[in-house]
Amino acid sequence: MNGTPLGLRHMQSIQLSGPKRLWTELEILFRIQFALIRDSWVIVVLLATMFPLTTILFMRFFIADPAPEMMVQIIAGNMIFSVIIMGLNSMGQEISMQKHQGHFTFYASLPIRKINFVAANLLRGLMSTIPSFVLLGVIGYFVYGVDLHLSWGLPVVMLLSLTSVVGLGVCIGFWSPNQQLTSMLAQLLMMVVTFLSPVMVELNQLPKALQVVSYIFPTTYAADAMRVVLLHGWTQGVMLDCLMMLLYTAMTMVIVNRLVSWRV
Repeated sequence: MNGTPLGLRHMQSIQLSGPKRLWTELEILFRIQFALIRDSWVIVVLLATMFPLTTILFMRFFIADPAPEMMVQIIAGNMIFSVIIMGLNSMGQEISMQKHQGHFTFYASLPIRKINFVAANLLRGLMSTIPSFVLLGVIGYFVYGVDLHLSWGLPVVMLLSLTSVVGLGVCIGFWSPNQQLTSMLAQLLMMVVTFLSPVMVELNQLPKALQVVSYIFPTTYAADAMRVVLLHGWTQGVMLDCLMMLLYTAMTMVIVNRLVSWRV
């Protein structure tokens, strides 16, 4: 099966049905998305890493003798920041560009389900964010020298953090009425969720009005879950954050699948 040319496998997928067809469609679409980022992965990692990395280093030089809780907050916040840059900002603008340049017309000619196309774009967002996400965690660990709690719940928090935030970027990209508005909205939202929601700081450090507003952003639950799981491991609070992130991921898939249009 792996040695079969892509075109022939596409023809075979038309004859398949049920789970086999679902898997074949996802595999083909995943290969297309992987090919788009394969030659530019160095730029993708640098773009997603440089801003959060400079923030980590700046805070290390600026804050004298920080408490362990503050160090973990900085590490967790910058890991989520890298996801916001690539998963929300860049992914939203990239999908918007494809939509308004007519790339979706190609996919409309294929016998594929929209939900598989959406899932493939979500996987592409994950591929773009995972390297910088893990790299920043490792760099933050060595820069601050803090003992992080590495529990079995950490991969669960990482996966749901990525899918919930990337899902929001994918949703913005597919909704995009035009590229200019999408670019402005993605960058504005990136700044708001980073600095006016509890990503870099804890929830109780924000004004009451911002605390209330922050509950609508998945980044709030992602940053809180990441901070707590690195400090204390799996707790009931982390489980509730994970349930909220799972809900955001599912809502994103449903909304995009219903609203996506193959043509502008």
